[in-house]
Amino acid sequence: MPLLSQDKINRLPERAREVVEYRKSGLSLNHIQGCSLGCSYCIRHTYGLWDENQPRALMSDAEAVEELVAHRYFQPHVTPIQLFNRATEPFLPKVRPHTFAVLENLDARELTNHVLVITRHKLTDDDADQLNQLRHLKVTLLFTYSGIDNPKIEPYPSHIAAESLKLMSAPEVRKYRTVLYWRPLVPGLNDTDEHLATAFELSKHADATVFTGLFYRGEIAEYYKANGIPEPYEGTARRKIVPETLERRVLDAFSSTTALFRKTSCAVSYAHGLPDYNGHVGIRELCDICPLSQLERCLNAHRVPSAEQVRDVARVLPEARELEVVDITGRAAVVSGLWEEQPRYFLQHALGFQVHDERHPHHANRHGRADIGWKGTPA
Repeated sequence: MPLLSQDKINRLPERAREVVEYRKSGLSLNHIQGCSLGCSYCIRHTYGLWDENQPRALMSDAEAVEELVAHRYFQPHVTPIQLFNRATEPFLPKVRPHTFAVLENLDARELTNHVLVITRHKLTDDDADQLNQLRHLKVTLLFTYSGIDNPKIEPYPSHIAAESLKLMSAPEVRKYRTVLYWRPLVPGLNDTDEHLATAFELSKHADATVFTGLFYRGEIAEYYKANGIPEPYEGTARRKIVPETLERRVLDAFSSTTALFRKTSCAVSYAHGLPDYNGHVGIRELCDICPLSQLERCLNAHRVPSAEQVRDVARVLPEARELEVVDITGRAAVVSGLWEEQPRYFLQHALGFQVHDERHPHHANRHGRADIGWKGTPA
């Protein structure tokens, strides 16, 4: 793939130039940007990348991996990694070779970090063969599936992701894991009884299933209005929106399974037989749907840090010099003085324990989601 000139890179939006960025489920590598799938709710809206519908590279794969592993947030064997999760589809024909080049480079370093690869594209037996050549990384394929059939919202049909999930889950012996990434669930759009039943049947092919709602940010709302797409909610939110009644219906539809999770890291960790690397187990209402074996695994790994331990971990980060530990309970450490999200994710993964920002409290039973659609909040 041709490299962008430095002049063109300099003209990109600031966040698009940030090849390595920490997100909640991992340190995200995005040196290839641009996607042709056109999902209306794509996070690319918020990075100023929506109009880039063809992938292009900001640097070589080798340079990108070096930037990742040399990053101040990266911890060998600890930091979960996300590959091309905010700027392109990792299995587009032009992107696929770069996806495998990055995976093979990381694996050759004998790193055992989680690597999350989120896709909705058509995968093949050759992809399975290549993934099975990796010896060290803990790779998870998360197949984005919604069942939405409105081409203005989701032009690339969901059934392709469903077939890819089935194909990649079929081998009896495989080193990678598969997750049904059931999202975005939106009331009145893809939550009929038929939608829920179809997702339940599809979940039987995956190692785990995680369900979640819509990131409905201002930029996405503006795009919906400009393109005549029905607005799903009256307001926007910084967190994903999963109304209370929708969650209840999902749990009822999946009442006979034990591999359903509310959080991505929980599903990924379960699929690999490991405790949740985000330490959600302290928030026990999150875990009421977890398999007992996974709950025990997470509880055995659960360690409540002291305030001094939190500060010790934060000392390596210049952007955390104003950090203050407000409170620590068995649920989470509450901190202030972090003026962006990224150092908080670093702390969370380094400690294996929830770290919350005092400015954005987690309300009981919302599970870290938006308040929209919950009792006492707007519908």
